[in-house]
Amino acid sequence: MKNEFFSQEVWEQAWKERGDAVLSKMKQAGISPANAFDHKAETFNEQSFNEEGRKRSRRILNWIEDQGVRFHQASVLDIGAASGVFSVPFAEQGAHVTAVESSLPLVKLLEENTKPFTDNPVKIVPEPFENIDVHARGWNQAFDLVFASMCPVIYNWESVEKIIQCAKQYCYISMPAGAAENSLANEIWPLISDKPHASKPAEVAYLMHLLFLKGYSYESLVTRELKTTEVSAEVAMQEMISWFRGQGLAEDTRKMKVVADYLEQAYPAGKVVIHQGGRFAKVLIRLQDEKMYSRN
Repeated sequence: MKNEFFSQEVWEQAWKERGDAVLSKMKQAGISPANAFDHKAETFNEQSFNEEGRKRSRRILNWIEDQGVRFHQASVLDIGAASGVFSVPFAEQGAHVTAVESSLPLVKLLEENTKPFTDNPVKIVPEPFENIDVHARGWNQAFDLVFASMCPVIYNWESVEKIIQCAKQYCYISMPAGAAENSLANEIWPLISDKPHASKPAEVAYLMHLLFLKGYSYESLVTRELKTTEVSAEVAMQEMISWFRGQGLAEDTRKMKVVADYLEQAYPAGKVVIHQGGRFAKVLIRLQDEKMYSRN
């Protein structure tokens, strides 16, 4: 009997079925991956470039540099660039950055945030990566580093192959390594359901196992990260609506009233403190020099 644990075909098919189910669930909930962040672009931008956000970006780039990657004069493809949370620090270090982003509100913020780089302008591609023909665009092995951080374009092995196809030396991918943690959702869930909140499988398990089975050289790191934000009751309500959609729950009037009543009672001043985050995985794939990096 063939051991399915070591079967590339079995794992590719399992991830495809899982990805198709997730996309179908998002479609039923009215969520388009390309525009999922439109409504909170301003908030996301603020959180990306405040002191905590900059420190978070710096930690991630430091980890990549610790593996021997150098950004100065490197060509970088930033997939799902958002408002420039990583494109900006890449450009600050002298990288030649191509930033792909499909959300038009985020694209406008990205354009604003990258204006200072007049001598080495960031090239912005305002379209979904899924729609890009890599060969026609001339992106086949065109970039020293391909960077995809928490990007919704990764939902099966085929999408990973397309990302790797663009890379010449390194490919960085980060994904959730478990269910998202949200303190406000934890407070509200018992009020709208008598069932325990089921955790979701982590797609990164498919990614790392298939990288192993297919013979890639890579470093990986899994950590638990949390951030604390203070938002208005209105923003908190929008957060919960997005969370309901992500859970495949309908936004019916009863749920909305339960949330509104709870926010009014629990946060009478109108300021809601939310702790959110979870476990996250970072994977750096080596495509040329596959041996362990040494600083010596």
